[in-house]
Amino acid sequence: MARRQSAPRLEFDAAAIYEYPEHLRQWLEAMPKHPGVYIFHGESEAMPLYIGKSVNIRSRVLSHMRTPDEASMLRQSRRISWICTAGELGALLLEARLIKEQQPLFNKRLRRNRQLCSLLLGGEKPQVVYAREVDFSATPELHGLFANRRAALQALQSIADDEKLCYGLLGLEAVTRGRPCFRSALQRCAGACSGREPREAHDARFAAAMARMKLVCWPWQGPVGLKESFGAMTQYHIIHNWLWLGSVNTLDEATALLRTPAGFDHDGYKILCKPLLSGEHEIINLD
Repeated sequence: MARRQSAPRLEFDAAAIYEYPEHLRQWLEAMPKHPGVYIFHGESEAMPLYIGKSVNIRSRVLSHMRTPDEASMLRQSRRISWICTAGELGALLLEARLIKEQQPLFNKRLRRNRQLCSLLLGGEKPQVVYAREVDFSATPELHGLFANRRAALQALQSIADDEKLCYGLLGLEAVTRGRPCFRSALQRCAGACSGREPREAHDARFAAAMARMKLVCWPWQGPVGLKESFGAMTQYHIIHNWLWLGSVNTLDEATALLRTPAGFDHDGYKILCKPLLSGEHEIINLD
């Protein structure tokens, strides 16, 4: 019996059905060429469709309009709003906060991670510690930020593999003192577990690899204001313990923000660490 041929699969081609979103053109007229955050709104006012940031809001929004891959989001959009900031840093901070708070449909979801953890060095073996138990802004010898314990141990394992370190000495598996681990026989461990490699050499390679991941403790006694300007607009970003408390136009307006409890913030650390320590911005101590 002849085999029945299946119908050819048709690949979806977004470009073939894309139509310029004329219904959004009216929102472009007043859109500024300014740093800030822009928001695509759908029928629901409670949940935006997409939140983005740019150093030039108008240019970035126009690029969305010409992108066939975003046809679905554009068809559902009913209006576009924006918030100007005094630079890229303010836009990054505001975008991260709004995405967390409003959970837009077409953004990668950013949630407050209750399992945020790090690797604490200084003892005999690395230890996984959690932000809910340890102050990450003030605890020395923390290395890396991880979504959960599993991710932290996977990072530790990856470093061990790259550097031929011993799983047993790092606490990743049980070993008998003085006897080579299983990976040593496979030439995947340099042999510090059995004395074939000096323990000092093993520990030095481990320390060098981990140094690239070391967290910086909050270097001020209290909160600071970071000044950012664009044209005639100036903002002061109020920051404490790597947490962005908000932005104000003058430091006199910062009083209310300073009452906010300032626990360590993962996104704030990633966004703010380099700008705060680079010396490129004016930093005002508010303590």
